[in-house]
Amino acid sequence: MSRAPATLTNRLAAWARVKSPWVSVFNTGSCNACDIEVIATLMPRFDVERFGILAKGSPRHADILIVTGPVTLKQESRLRRIWEQMPEPKYVIAMGACGASGGVFQGLYHVMNGVDSVIPVDVFVAGCPPRPDEIINAVVTCLGLMKEDLAHGGKEWRRKPVESTGTAAAPRKEGEVPA
Repeated sequence: MSRAPATLTNRLAAWARVKSPWVSVFNTGSCNACDIEVIATLMPRFDVERFGILAKGSPRHADILIVTGPVTLKQESRLRRIWEQMPEPKYVIAMGACGASGGVFQGLYHVMNGVDSVIPVDVFVAGCPPRPDEIINAVVTCLGLMKEDLAHGGKEWRRKPVESTGTAAAPRKEGEVPA
């Protein structure tokens, strides 16, 4: 990937993105406990505006997507579409045990494993549900990743190299349940 020229406009946009991240929340079918904690995080008691964090309803304006709940087969295409609508660079936080692995819903006929089985995840937040301070810590971790990615010219430097084992897994089709 070629690095964008460091014009004043690009530097200003990058500075604004790091200083004021906009988040969008997507519920993929959870029990809503994580959603309640996200709402509590956005309330004045925790004052996330001191970090410049602003909740946006549209993923087209968001820098960070917070995904709550296990990904169901019905929500898989919707989640992928929302992720594709986000502008680059985009960051994803998988929230709670359900977002990381499917949680208590893991193994059900209509549940995928976790958010990372559908879209790439940058930060995982443990807990069922995670506390608001853990959510704030995840967003601040994303801000650190944004700064590092900006210094390295993009997210490619964080990608793990693909090992050549001779056997490659076939790409999964939309709606297909992983084995």
